[in-house]
Amino acid sequence: MPGCFKKTLFSLASLISFVSFILIVVAMGIPKWMTGKILCKTGADLVNATDPELVKFIGEIYYGLFRGGKIRQCGLGGRRSKFTIFPHMVKKLNTGLHVMIIMFLCVAIFFSLVSFGFCILNTIKVPYRAIKGPAGACLWNFLAGGFVVLAVTSFMAAVKLHHLTERIANFRENIFRFVILEERFEDCFWICVASATAHAVNLLLIAISGIHFPKIKTKTEEVNVTAEDIMY
Repeated sequence: MPGCFKKTLFSLASLISFVSFILIVVAMGIPKWMTGKILCKTGADLVNATDPELVKFIGEIYYGLFRGGKIRQCGLGGRRSKFTIFPHMVKKLNTGLHVMIIMFLCVAIFFSLVSFGFCILNTIKVPYRAIKGPAGACLWNFLAGGFVVLAVTSFMAAVKLHHLTERIANFRENIFRFVILEERFEDCFWICVASATAHAVNLLLIAISGIHFPKIKTKTEEVNVTAEDIMY
């Protein structure tokens, strides 16, 4: 049976792995990875809008991995619309990169659950195989965190290098053209960053569990018996 100290650390690590699993699932389902402000360039150019008038042509956009929405401002008031990435819009995006982001997160979910199971196993007993012990728990946490990092990095590449927000904003816009004024990474993006951080914390906890702390021994006082003591 593992000691109390190791039980506490692995119990905490299993809780963190399960929380990481929940975080990734929530992040994938909520369409709040990116928000931004979009300018209706065509409408602003038609009326030669100056700085005070540009407000009438600035709308908003938000999206996640599967859906999103935007407010179009082209001088006649805001028009709200919602969209889905699959199956139509993905053809206009970098399909391979977008699918890779989703696949990376799905694999991270799987390894988070495996990590959760291995931490529970190490809480209950000391496995006789090394792969089932702390080494295995480290491996699954490393893989889970690594795939989350790959997903986050790929999403940043899609936004910054492949102009993901601009492509989504101009999807099926035959008359008006929109340009991006501002982009902000939102809650779901940072939730994934927190998930990767959680697995890094798990690696630290598992490393600490392998440290063998010296046991404190109490010294017993030696009884010195002298000749005088015997006489008394």
